[in-house]
Amino acid sequence: MRLAKIDGLRGLTLISMVLYHALWDVVFIFGRDIPWYNRAPGFIWQQSICWTFILLSGFSVGLGKRQLRRGITVFLCGAVISAVTIVLMPEDAVRFGILTFMGSAMLLMIPVERLLGSPDSRKSVILSLAGFFLFILTREVNRGYILNVRLPDAWYANDLTAFLGFPPADFFSTDYFPLIPWFFLYLTGYGIYGIMSGERGDTGIKAFLKEGSCPPLEFIGRHTLIIYMLHQPVIYGLLTVTEKTLH
Repeated sequence: MRLAKIDGLRGLTLISMVLYHALWDVVFIFGRDIPWYNRAPGFIWQQSICWTFILLSGFSVGLGKRQLRRGITVFLCGAVISAVTIVLMPEDAVRFGILTFMGSAMLLMIPVERLLGSPDSRKSVILSLAGFFLFILTREVNRGYILNVRLPDAWYANDLTAFLGFPPADFFSTDYFPLIPWFFLYLTGYGIYGIMSGERGDTGIKAFLKEGSCPPLEFIGRHTLIIYMLHQPVIYGLLTVTEKTLH
């Protein structure tokens, strides 16, 4: 089942992400100074993108089919991005990036859905609130803290612990989305879908979300994976041509 407004929001967020990554290339690859980009405005922009994508992805678990195939596909796309950047751009390598996380979360939801059983409003409210609470609670785990309490250094050992959310001191990635804390935000999105899943299709918020309002954004939102895979090479190529033209 497709919800046109969810597709539109996903498309709008993807455009925001493309613009953010274009400026990232301008600053970190082409060496231009954009002071606000590395300060609070840039951080808030980046967080708005990843929060929205992850919430929407969790929300969409209940809408789609072939969860296993989709999860494997997205995970492998993340593996391709990691392999290419590690080989060709080691100084800007992507390890455990957003696609690796998304694919992993999709696969994890298969046993989680079976464990939780059929969604109902009460269960979904509890799940969404618990997921968001755990997300906030573990927000600084990647830096070694929970609520300003330092975690044991032994937890931060290797790539496996980095995948879980406990990166060793020498770990580096330009796009890092481990399972903790982000899977909790993913569960929040899944819980939000469960809250509205009992609504009849012709009434309430579900009817509102089904109605289209911006076909171009909805089209982009239905093709996010292929656009994501292609956008950085295209941006880099355009910026390279522009740089050579101006000089």
